[in-house]
Amino acid sequence: MKVRTIGLTVALCLVAVGVCSASPQMGTWKLNEAKSKLAPGANKNTTVVYAAAGDDVKVTVDGVTSDGKPAHNEWTGKFDGKFYPVTGDPNTDARSYKVIDSHTLALTTQKAGKVVATGHIVVSHDGKTRTVTTTAVDAKGAAVKSLGVYDKQ
Repeated sequence: MKVRTIGLTVALCLVAVGVCSASPQMGTWKLNEAKSKLAPGANKNTTVVYAAAGDDVKVTVDGVTSDGKPAHNEWTGKFDGKFYPVTGDPNTDARSYKVIDSHTLALTTQKAGKVVATGHIVVSHDGKTRTVTTTAVDAKGAAVKSLGVYDKQ
């Protein structure tokens, strides 16, 4: 009986460690338009989901384009600073995430090998808010900045 109790205790401790060490980025995030300041003409990413996909992370983005059409893209990779392919986004074909600290990721996107946007994604310490700041290049070559604030669902 003691062996069974000890085994159960160890198993519960391992599960607790796994849950506590999970990235605060994981989960479903909804755009809070009232708190966001998106660049004119920018796509609106209304829902972003970070989910485990084996040893990788899958990021699924749903939203609307600047002309109101539905938008959907997906990225699967690691938060290791390397570029992994993006599907469904006509503006980018590769994305890189790099861990800065336990609540912050650096983001870089590319199109045809050229960097088209950079930014940071910060999750609040209470885990309820996610702030995405990006700088992209518009069609005229000018830098445009956006601030997206997301609430955890």
